[in-house]
Amino acid sequence: MTPAEIGLSAAMTPLGLIVSALFVPQLVRILGGRRLAVTAALAGALLFFLVGLMQNWIAWYPLRFLIGLAINPLYILGEVWMMALAPDEKRGRIMGVFNAVTGVGYAAGPLTLTAVGTEGWPPLLVAILGFSGCALLLFLTTKGLRGFEPDPDGKPATGVFGFWLLAPALLLAVTVSAATQQSAYSLMPVFGAGYGLVEARLAALITLLSLGNILLQVPLGLLAERFGARAMMICCAALNAVCVLSLPFLISGPFVWPVLLVMGGVGYGVYTMSLVELGNRFRGQALVAGNSAFALMWGVGGIIGPPGSGAAMQVFGPIGLPAVSAGLSAVLIAFALYRAATRAERA
Repeated sequence: MTPAEIGLSAAMTPLGLIVSALFVPQLVRILGGRRLAVTAALAGALLFFLVGLMQNWIAWYPLRFLIGLAINPLYILGEVWMMALAPDEKRGRIMGVFNAVTGVGYAAGPLTLTAVGTEGWPPLLVAILGFSGCALLLFLTTKGLRGFEPDPDGKPATGVFGFWLLAPALLLAVTVSAATQQSAYSLMPVFGAGYGLVEARLAALITLLSLGNILLQVPLGLLAERFGARAMMICCAALNAVCVLSLPFLISGPFVWPVLLVMGGVGYGVYTMSLVELGNRFRGQALVAGNSAFALMWGVGGIIGPPGSGAAMQVFGPIGLPAVSAGLSAVLIAFALYRAATRAERA
């Protein structure tokens, strides 16, 4: 396959994530959270089996789209269960642990390929067994878990798009976090190459971002419990902008390593803080709709971020990456402060 064909194939899964986010709230009401989660995990196992069975790259386009449809309920329902089960006073640290474990999962995927290789059935069997085990665990552990009950205030169920009227700053935060994070992961090696870094150092750049993502979510969650999730969301966005703007000056020296560590943590920390604030403000079906909207905007951010940053780098050189990332963070900070001010006036 050509690079363009591979890129288009890779885009099928996030496209499936975006489409499925629109239907998860309704499916939860029809099937229930437990049945939907188990079905989604089994569908994931089946789809990876079909990927291995159909050695046809054209067939992989719809299959990868369907994989996106299948796995998104697991993201959404898992986060809803965690937010619903977490006590208010401990939600920051619990969601920090949850997202740190998610970061470990992201890192474990590529590491698994180094162990089993990329040829034949072994890597696909890892996915098949993983999703099958996930389905079994969900079936055994989720009976009676709350989180999908009707809104306790008696309000009508909120749709994904309707959630924009309730929490636009949170949805913008998710979009910005996805755009900046995925731009950094996909284009940091290109950025470093623009400053003449060797290949081994380029790989280390991504490693530090991932390590920061894993290590800093729990401390950020604890800070959210102390200072408030919205305040920490703004702080994370501001610190991410400072870190990314310092990269052109530090990229060739030793100080770039702690900067990348912090940048990886606070960049994803914007999303973690948004989850904590979502759990603090919403319950029941509104929480499901909000998390589905989060999944939708994460997909949108992933689609607009890397292409936008790549275009800026093509026009302005390596500086285009930090310029776009810092600009998006500035927009988020300004809008979040505006929303906080207007809410204070209404109160």
